[in-house]
Amino acid sequence: MPDRPYTLLSCSMSLDGYLGGATDERLLLSNEADFDRVDEVRAGCDAILVGAETVRKDDPRLLVRAAQRRAARMAAGLPDSPMKVTVTARGDLDPRQRFFTAGANEKLVYADTDVLPQTRARLDGLATVIDAGHAPRRLGRIGEDLADRGVRRLMVEGGGTMHTQYLTAGLADELQLVVAPFFVGDSRARRFVDDGRFPWHPDHRARLVETRQIGDVVLLRYALSERFEAEAG
Repeated sequence: MPDRPYTLLSCSMSLDGYLGGATDERLLLSNEADFDRVDEVRAGCDAILVGAETVRKDDPRLLVRAAQRRAARMAAGLPDSPMKVTVTARGDLDPRQRFFTAGANEKLVYADTDVLPQTRARLDGLATVIDAGHAPRRLGRIGEDLADRGVRRLMVEGGGTMHTQYLTAGLADELQLVVAPFFVGDSRARRFVDDGRFPWHPDHRARLVETRQIGDVVLLRYALSERFEAEAG
């Protein structure tokens, strides 16, 4: 078992690099055909990770939607949807959110050491709450724990903080980036990533391995580590 799962980052953004609008209203950056593609990717993973802010703001279900994909997973002896994972530094998660209430699949919450007791009390019976330590070593510790739990393939679906942390730490093996055909044009909105020191720069370019038009959006797929070739087969 490797020391961390193969880690795939999945994201949709506007032409000017935003993950959504500047209001609380959800902005759809993709289309039905691409949502189905993402559903297929989800079905092929062991766990899906999002940050606590994404849980609070988007209230995602993080379940495989297509009945035939759920059936195929169950026929293979797997839960009908991957394990759900989130990471919190403050522990302020609402147990009524769909991350916890939707689906019978396992839920893991990695909480910073300082907020571990109150997070366990708040989510008692709804999720397994695990000590994540503190930044910046948090993600490495999470990866090791997930690998120990049998997670071989991890899908990170956001948000911007999680994408930034995985990319700057060099813990991402693949990036699937979908670009929507419009601009947000408001700097109050959330960008794809924050400022940081990224392993990919003008002297070390990420390797583009696929471009695909999906209706009116474009998928850009990048290999970010040597593990990509082995995973792609």
